[in-house]
Amino acid sequence: MDDALVVVDDTETHRKLLAEAGRLAHDTCAKLTVLGWITPDQVDETAANLEAIEQVEGTSYSEPDPAATATQFARQFAEGVFESFDESIEFTADGLVSKEADRANAIIETAERLGCDHVFVVGRRRSPTGKAVFGDVAQRILLNFDGTVTLKMD
Repeated sequence: MDDALVVVDDTETHRKLLAEAGRLAHDTCAKLTVLGWITPDQVDETAANLEAIEQVEGTSYSEPDPAATATQFARQFAEGVFESFDESIEFTADGLVSKEADRANAIIETAERLGCDHVFVVGRRRSPTGKAVFGDVAQRILLNFDGTVTLKMD
């Protein structure tokens, strides 16, 4: 493994996956990138919340950069996971904003842009009908990423 991308969300399964990826990257001296992901709907919700706070407090907040917010989440999440390790795990953080329907392609494009040959992702258990109707991000990454994919089921 040369370069790896780990897609994270705030769940215990993602913590375990990131810990495994961190140990593997450390042991193989691979470059590790931790990717935080948010949707445009989450961006809109945050903007609405800030606007409500501004009206109540009579203050003004600058609108946050969504990709920077996702990057900050990824960095803080990884620091929290790696703080208990005996050795230092080196990583970079990146952020991604995309619609749920575009998530798999956006993750693949990010991995390719960063030159990653390995992607770590959490998958959800779904019935075959659920996969056919709603699609499955992990399945699309497995089928379309030209590299190794490690999948941990949620």
